[in-house]
Amino acid sequence: MKKTIKYAVILAAVFILCYTVPVYAIDDMWTLANKIIVDVYNKIAGISTVLAALMTTVCVVGMKLSNNQQKVDQSVDWLKRIWISWAIINGIGAFLAYVKPLLDGFSTITV
Repeated sequence: MKKTIKYAVILAAVFILCYTVPVYAIDDMWTLANKIIVDVYNKIAGISTVLAALMTTVCVVGMKLSNNQQKVDQSVDWLKRIWISWAIINGIGAFLAYVKPLLDGFSTITV
């Protein structure tokens, strides 16, 4: 019984050593995290732009086909909400792209 356990442990250690994949990092963690955040944000901004255009089309068609002034006013309100939301989402990206590099040096205190 002891021999079987001993061989099982040795076999498990050999399998662990054989199937371990070495990992070589290209960048440090912060550079990689920044790349991931930028990539995800670009996808979100692209999707939001397409959806804003689509919903604008729906609102404009709704305004043109409506025979009631209340429905037209509701479409205009929705149109405002859509474009304000789009401006906020893309404004975050503009802030990160243009203002953040200007503030990079202010996070450290020199003595």
